[in-house]
Amino acid sequence: MSTGRRMWRRLVAAAALGSASALLLGALSPVTAAAEGEDRLREYIRANDHPMGSQIARVEGDHSTRESKRRALLPQGRDADGMPAMATVPGIDVSGWQGNVDWTDWWNQGKRFAYVKATEGTGYENPYFAQQYNGSYDVGMIRGAYHFALPDRSSGAAQANFFVDNGGGWSADGKTLPGALDMEYNPYGDTCYGKSQAAMASWIRDFHDTYHARTGRWPVIYTSTSWWNQCVGTAQSFGSTVPLWVARYASSVGTLPHGWNYHTFWQYTSSPIDQNSFNGSYDRLRVLALG
Repeated sequence: MSTGRRMWRRLVAAAALGSASALLLGALSPVTAAAEGEDRLREYIRANDHPMGSQIARVEGDHSTRESKRRALLPQGRDADGMPAMATVPGIDVSGWQGNVDWTDWWNQGKRFAYVKATEGTGYENPYFAQQYNGSYDVGMIRGAYHFALPDRSSGAAQANFFVDNGGGWSADGKTLPGALDMEYNPYGDTCYGKSQAAMASWIRDFHDTYHARTGRWPVIYTSTSWWNQCVGTAQSFGSTVPLWVARYASSVGTLPHGWNYHTFWQYTSSPIDQNSFNGSYDRLRVLALG
């Protein structure tokens, strides 16, 4: 087990139970120990958890407004059959930054699906994953997990396996969406992680094929048109197998990345939380979940 993962497990234990050694010594009350453990856990999340779209908002900006958010829930573009879109379903995505989520509140606001961050690279697991993933399911939402890619750290196959092993799997229960691969600007340096378009496309293909071999489903790919066209371009096309989740914080979904003729999900704002629309009816969302 890596040093980072050992630290994560210690922090989760401290947040949940308080510091046993401190309690035995009488140095801290149970409430104080648990609070300090929670603070350390939050620091760990701030240092290691990059939420979906965080780097897109940083580079491209979030230009969403009250009006653009309203328009984002109106049908736009084409559907999977090439016909004008006729319906949408609202949803959200969350990561460790949201902590324990009040899923009943979001359900009452009309959200009907959720994606929950599971992993990043091969060293980070969302410590709130269980509460978020199971809580969204329990309240009635169709849920899925996502992985924030760090393509310069390890292979696509290694990250796909880490993702599946830590919450990113799939089951044909009609309530679980295929896992999503989050491809966006590098939070640590070079925009394209030091890779050529061909090398980046090969990395994504490696993840894509490994995830399919492990789960029987192709992953959803989340990205922005700007990042994708810069870092992948026309090197490979994934439109024949992969549902597209496009990020654009404006009043229209805009031009799609190379290889796709329609979007499946659209992340249209990061305020006050990442919000998304599914391009289709609720029945079509269930079809995607069922595979």
